[in-house]
Amino acid sequence: MLRAVSLMALLALGACQSTEAPKPVAQEPRGVSITPAGFRLPEGTGCAADIARFRAIMKNDIETGHTTKTVFEQIEGEMQKADTMCASGNAGGASAHVRATRARFGYPGG
Repeated sequence: MLRAVSLMALLALGACQSTEAPKPVAQEPRGVSITPAGFRLPEGTGCAADIARFRAIMKNDIETGHTTKTVFEQIEGEMQKADTMCASGNAGGASAHVRATRARFGYPGG
């Protein structure tokens, strides 16, 4: 009797399962902004170029809404420290500071 009840319960549960694939859920459009046509990173080498490139990325991100004003200002504060290091002749330290700042805020190296 217990086996018959168990078998009936399994058959009932099996009937509840659908083999139909789930329908895709429509996603709300996100406010995606794309980098403007013609955007180019500053060229050059050394710490000044490293700082200029990251500032260009951040300027684009704030203008397109990919970052907040608070984060933008924090990063700009870090770039001012890198400017000081670069101007004082500590090019390696300045470039390292840019890389560390990028990493801390989730930007890939570059």
